[in-house]
Amino acid sequence: MSDTSRTTPNAERRTRGFEPASKLVRERIRTAGEARGFAVARLFTHWPEVVGEDLARLTRPVKIGYAKGGFGATLTLLVEGAAAPMVDMSRERIREKVNACYGYNAISRVVLTQTSATGFAEGQAQFAPAPRAARPEPTPAQRAEARETAEGCADAGLRAALEQLAENVLMKSARRAKERKAD
Repeated sequence: MSDTSRTTPNAERRTRGFEPASKLVRERIRTAGEARGFAVARLFTHWPEVVGEDLARLTRPVKIGYAKGGFGATLTLLVEGAAAPMVDMSRERIREKVNACYGYNAISRVVLTQTSATGFAEGQAQFAPAPRAARPEPTPAQRAEARETAEGCADAGLRAALEQLAENVLMKSARRAKERKAD
C-alpha cells in the first residue's frame, strides 16, 4: 500500500490533538441559521436593545414558531397578567421593532402568554424536612478525649471546631460499635 492511498480528501481539516467543538459544527449552524433567515439567539439575548427598556421590563420572549414555508414566524412573549392589556396594544410596535432588527418581515404575528408574578418554580408549596431526631450528647469521656485531641491548636475558633469534629467522630464510632454488638 502506498502512502498516497492513505491521504484523505479533507487533509487540510486534519489537525493534531483535539479541535474545539465549535469548529466541527460551525458550518452546520451557519447553514441552519441561514435557512431560517435570522438568528433567534440574538433576539433572546438582546431583548431590551431590540424592543426598548420599557417593553423589555414587561415582556420576555419565549419561543419563535415557524410556518411550514419558513416565512411568517410567530413570536410568543411571556407577559404578567396586569401588563397584558398594555402590551397587547403594543403588539404591532413590537413586531415592527423585531423585524427592523433583522431587516425584513421575519415575524408575522406576536402572541402573548399571560403568567403570574411568580412562576411555577417560585409558586410551589414549601415542604419542611422531616424532623430530625434529637442529637445525642457526648459522654464526659468522649468530651475529654475530644478536648485532648484539639488542645495543641492555638486559634480558639479552630480549636472549638476541631473539638466538635472529634466529638462527632467519637460518638459515631461508639454508635457503630454498639450496633455491631447488637448484631
